[in-house]
Amino acid sequence: MNIPQRVATALLSFMLISVVGCASTPKSEGAGEYVDDTVITTKVKAAILNEPMLKSREINVESFKGIVQLSGFVSSQPDIDKAVEITRNIKGVKSVKNDMRIK
Repeated sequence: MNIPQRVATALLSFMLISVVGCASTPKSEGAGEYVDDTVITTKVKAAILNEPMLKSREINVESFKGIVQLSGFVSSQPDIDKAVEITRNIKGVKSVKNDMRIK
């Protein structure tokens, strides 16, 4: 094997290891998924914040692989329903886990 082939092989091996190293597992996210979930979380928080009927400071939002968990306290069942509806309409949201409570 000549030097350019060795360099190419080494580079390809390094890139393959890097890609595998960034792959997600059932309990953790890869780099791309983390960015996607950060964007989803930000969009959900902004949408909830822009809804005047909701007290958004009391609603927590977390995302993992497109699954959004809403938690915290709200005043009524319609508030819960509205927050879930808003969340479901955000691009990239696969499902919504509702852990909000009425205070």
